[in-house]
This record gives sequence, structure tokens and C-alpha cells, in this order.
Amino acid sequence: MRGNISLGTIFGIPLRLHYTWFVIFALVTLSLVFYPSLEPPYPPIWQRVVLGIVTSLLFFASIVTHELAHGILAIHNKIPVREITLFVFGGVSQITKEATRPRAELLIAIVGPLTSLALGGIFYGLYLLVARTGQTLIASLVWWLAWINVVLAVFNLIPGFPLDGGRIFRALVWHKTQDYHKATRIATKVGQGIAYAFIAGGIAVIFILHSWFSGLWLVFIGWFLNNAARASYEQVLVRDALVGVTARQITDYGCPLIPPHMTLAELVEQYIWATGRDCFLISWGVGLEGIVTQQQIKRVSRNLWATTSVQDIMTPASKLKVAYAEQDILDVLEEMNGENAEHIAVMEAGKLIGMINREDIARFIRTRTGFGISPIAK
Repeated sequence: MRGNISLGTIFGIPLRLHYTWFVIFALVTLSLVFYPSLEPPYPPIWQRVVLGIVTSLLFFASIVTHELAHGILAIHNKIPVREITLFVFGGVSQITKEATRPRAELLIAIVGPLTSLALGGIFYGLYLLVARTGQTLIASLVWWLAWINVVLAVFNLIPGFPLDGGRIFRALVWHKTQDYHKATRIATKVGQGIAYAFIAGGIAVIFILHSWFSGLWLVFIGWFLNNAARASYEQVLVRDALVGVTARQITDYGCPLIPPHMTLAELVEQYIWATGRDCFLISWGVGLEGIVTQQQIKRVSRNLWATTSVQDIMTPASKLKVAYAEQDILDVLEEMNGENAEHIAVMEAGKLIGMINREDIARFIRTRTGFGISPIAK
């Protein structure tokens, strides 16, 4: 997800903040400032604002805890977690691989809602303690935290794939049928059905109850769930199209090797204008020196192209990951996703043999799925 701000790592999992999070943070904080129903005299507005911000931060900490539960259990089942991102809808754990067994899928999915329920119980206990002190403002906000965590758990248990409930449903169907692809198809259709129900419910709320805000919010949630279900299913199709494929099969062997001393002017005139290629491997012999892209070249003023070598602006090999000819392409794709890389060099027996870029992978997938070469399409 683009537009992220890194917040460091928790248990080895990178935590990021998407810019849309600030929108929902402001809305939640504002609603909390006016949430408590108190008897006069009312607390000062600054006190409400401070407690509203603290409560909002605790709410998002609860979401991070929910996602961490998913992530930790995924890692325990040897499934890498790329990052946790907070955005407008809350949070998402970006798990790079699917579970290989229905039991693992079930446990990873259900631990999130259970964590939220546990947090709801903890905050409810705190509410009972605070209520005895007469701190009604703090008590009402702690009560809200207990209530919202229970709501979060219940919402995630809706069997709409790819929500936790949808993944739990897929795990149960997978266990019953012993067919991962069939279970995914069924879970996706159920998830889309629930998404359409949200949209229909939102439209009904708008025209029958005349509540535009609530209605549009339900329609928005339905639209989001429908897109998420479709995208999740497409990811399964992509993975199936690449099962058993090695890096060798997608490697571009015709990628020219550029000597590090070549100037940018020479590179543009001899290669970019002639071939339209976007990325070039820098090599002096058989080893990889680095990679240079059109984007890097465009950052340099044209007046300096004749005196600037590719070695001056390239990304050095020490900062690059490489793929190996017999490596599973799914593993290569996960490495590219982890680095947000568009290209990756391919090595064989210590020699540089070519490069893979995302366009090559996408073209390969389109060809395979177009001919029905996919376990799901059979």
C-alpha cells in the first residue's frame, strides 16, 4: 500500500501507517470528544480533547494488537508477514503466503476476533474499576473501548471473505471438502453476497430511514468487501498460475549487460531509444555490479548525461536481492514484493544470466490463464 509511514517493528513485524489513517483518527477523536453523556458541570473542552485523543490511540492500539495476533500465529506456522498497515478501515496484516493446511488457516483467522473479545473484557473490567471512583468521563471512554472491541470482533466474524469470518468459513469448507480451490471459490461467492447485502442495506437505509451518513457508510463497506473478495480470489488464481514455475522460465535472457563506465548519454542513445527498455543490468564480466532504471536517469539533468556514468547513479548489487534460475517464481515474487522491487536480476552458477520484471510475470500469468493452465480453471 503506497503512502505509508514506517512506525518501526513489533515482534519483528514492520508497522506502517497509511495516510488515510489520519482521516479516521480525526473522525474517531472528534466523535469521542462529544461521546460521553454527562451531567453539568461539564469537564473543560481541553480535557475532553486530551482524553479523546488518548482513547482514540488506545483504540488503534487495540487494532494493532488484533493484527499482531494474526501475524504472530502466522509466523508460528512458518508463514512470513511482510507488514501491518493501519489505514482508513482499521488495520491489515500483509501475509505473504497462504496457509497450507485448513487447521492453520482456522487458527490464524480466529485468533484476531478472540484477541478483540479479550481486549473488550479487559476494558470492561477497567470500566467497573473506574466507575467506582466517580470519574464519569474516563469511565464512559473506557466503556466505549470495551464496546468497540466487541464490535470489532463481531464484525470480523461476519463470514465475508476475506474478513476473519470468511477465512474461518473457508477453513471449515476446506477441511470438509479437502479442496482448497473449491473452498476459496465458495468463500469468495459468500463474501460477495454479503457485500451486496451491505450495499442493498445501505440503499434501504438512505431511502427508507433517510439516514444518508449511515446508508452511505454501509454502501462503502459493501463496496470495499466486494473488491477485497474479488482481489483475494484473483491472488489465488495468480498463485495457481505460477505453481511449479521457476525463475528460469520467466527470465529475460536478452537483457543487455551495460559496462559501469558507460555514460548516461550513450545508454540513452544506444539502448533506451532503440529498445524502450526501462531497466538495465550493470556488469563487468559475469558478476552483477548493479541496476539502473529510466527513473534514475531522468533525475539527472540532461546537461550532465555526457559526463555521468551509469556507475554513478546505479543501485549497487550490495543493496539488491537476486533470484536464482531454479528458484520457485512464487518465492521470487514474494522477495520482490518484500522489497517493492519492479525488477530482479537472475543468477546461475555464479553468473548473471538475465532479469525478471513484473511485466514479464504479468504477461506469463495472462498467457497461462488465457489457455486455462491453472488448477482452478480445470
